[in-house]
Amino acid sequence: MRLLLLLLAAPAAWHQLPAVPDREGVAGSFAGVSGGALLVAGGANFPGRKPWEGGTKAWTDAAYILDTPDGSWKPAGTLLRPLGYGVSATHRGAVVCAGGSDHTRHHADAFTLEWKAGKLRTTALPPLPRPVANGCGALVGDTLYVVGGQEAPDALASKAVFALDLSAAEPRWVVGPELPSPRILATAAVCDGSLYVVGGCELVRDGQRVSRRYLRDGYRLDPRAGWKRIADLPQPSAAPPSPAPSDTAGFFLLGGDDGSQVQTAPERHPGFPRGILRYDAAADRWTAAGEQPAPRVTTPCVRWADRWVIPSGEMRPGVRSPQVWAFR
Repeated sequence: MRLLLLLLAAPAAWHQLPAVPDREGVAGSFAGVSGGALLVAGGANFPGRKPWEGGTKAWTDAAYILDTPDGSWKPAGTLLRPLGYGVSATHRGAVVCAGGSDHTRHHADAFTLEWKAGKLRTTALPPLPRPVANGCGALVGDTLYVVGGQEAPDALASKAVFALDLSAAEPRWVVGPELPSPRILATAAVCDGSLYVVGGCELVRDGQRVSRRYLRDGYRLDPRAGWKRIADLPQPSAAPPSPAPSDTAGFFLLGGDDGSQVQTAPERHPGFPRGILRYDAAADRWTAAGEQPAPRVTTPCVRWADRWVIPSGEMRPGVRSPQVWAFR
């Protein structure tokens, strides 16, 4: 009976959609649904040599649209600048984007992307109170939350929380209750009207050296009482597809970087864990829920009609994949 319940709870029917039209693929893109189509924009990759060969990361401003799951990607225009590693969510037919970075700095920009009549329209929103990249976030009702991240490339992790009510006549960012501890590359999830943030990495400075401490703790935001700790993850997890796919009873954590290969040379890295974890909100419990065929990190997860989509992403350090995976 337990096995049957796990099978029923696990994401099933994995399948590939057409690959994004970037040979290398991208990590840290913005993604969502507009005009009924899947929109992917921005992100970064290593278009020439890999990082262990002295290659340089390059950010892109390119945007692409996929009208139907069995269609073909089409160029959709460009962002206002090359940008990636921000937060994105679908809201009322537009993709809301906040924060991000380029090759020199982190940004506080917020804007919407809307695909309409064959054109990409960009509309500015109020900027974040501070620059944020490598954070996480999700939409709870009409409110977009941006959590954690870094203010600058050389900054330590933040525990700041910013919220933007997109239904307001004049939306403005509100500073929310801080996370109990700072982190980058955490996973956001929404279940039964509540925001959850789990895992990620704390940045620890030792002289000139900054290292990552991989985290297992997670929290639920109570609007009246602030953050409440939930059950710890069985193992650390950083940068899995976010926001995590969810339903009214819980959400799924799709792998992530557990930190076990930190000492492995990048060119010999075996890839990220395949395991899927299911969080049961009522029981406050994590359980194993199967495996994914192609684990990816630093990429969004998008609900598109009857499926969840993971567009591109990082398959191992410094290596992206143009593949697009989906499951029902």
